[in-house]
Amino acid sequence: MSYSIMAITVLWTFLFGYLLVASIDFGAGFFSFYSVLTGHENKIHNIIQRYLSPVWEVTNVFLIFFVVGLVGFFPDAAFYYGTALLVPGSLALVLLAIRGAYYAYHTYGSQTGNNKIYMGLYGATGLLIPAALSTILAISEGGIIHMDNGKVMLHWNTFFTNPYTWSVILLALVSVLYISAMFLSYYAQRAGDEVAFGVVRGYALGWSLPTILASLFAFFQINHQNPVHFGQMLDIAWMFIASFLCFVVAVYLLWKRIRLGIAFIMVMLQFAFAWYGYGRSHLPYILYDYIHIQESITNDTMAIALITAFILGLCVLVPSLILLMRLFLFDANYIRGKSAKKG
Repeated sequence: MSYSIMAITVLWTFLFGYLLVASIDFGAGFFSFYSVLTGHENKIHNIIQRYLSPVWEVTNVFLIFFVVGLVGFFPDAAFYYGTALLVPGSLALVLLAIRGAYYAYHTYGSQTGNNKIYMGLYGATGLLIPAALSTILAISEGGIIHMDNGKVMLHWNTFFTNPYTWSVILLALVSVLYISAMFLSYYAQRAGDEVAFGVVRGYALGWSLPTILASLFAFFQINHQNPVHFGQMLDIAWMFIASFLCFVVAVYLLWKRIRLGIAFIMVMLQFAFAWYGYGRSHLPYILYDYIHIQESITNDTMAIALITAFILGLCVLVPSLILLMRLFLFDANYIRGKSAKKG
């Protein structure tokens, strides 16, 4: 396996980790705000807060690793994406700052953090951040970035009128809500909170069909945006079929209210097959037709050092997250709120 393949695989794995952890986080934030609007706050707020309290501080570590690694492994990415993502990237950073401020204020400050204005900002960021970050997938397909006298130009008119851009944003939004609701259903059942389970189970079932429809919409829009990529996706169609089968099993188990732990594992496999299938078929380009993994990879010495460092980072980060979940999220007392923060 070449250094370029190893590098992009490691980076794609970090981004997949962020996809899962951040989706649960973002979706939980939106559901927390939505529960205030619908009068379900007393039913699900405590479950959501028990999840968010120990996890929110480590969520963005996956994203930081990915961004640093992308520039380190493929220096050309800074040149092309640095200009293209100036607006959506800056927006995402501002929204992350707002979200972090809410977390800190609510966790360590006054209980007036439940104010609807703060909750509204918090809930909105749960949808706006994935929408902003997902635009990188639309840009990566080509046709939006152009070179003009050695300068990177992003055609905003093409960007905003492109159906594929909106299909990716739509998929990001519904996927966040679906993943989060599926996890919270499992978490509520583990906590023995039947009231909260009933609410979040309804959310999960409600967002399951939109998720699969948005996936199909984005899948076929790739054919219009980038026929070469679409053809390569068809070559590994089995990965997307496996993704759909995992989706069917996950929804079935949730519908029957059985084995919800396995149901969420199916959700992770559903997105893993789709994520790695999309990534594999996207190669050898990171950005059509400007960043080729073989041509843009850094020198061998730097590549070896970065691959080693990132694999070690993954070996530390994943067990740490699992340990965090065992010590807090799935602790017998904590999950039932016996040591949760009162408010």
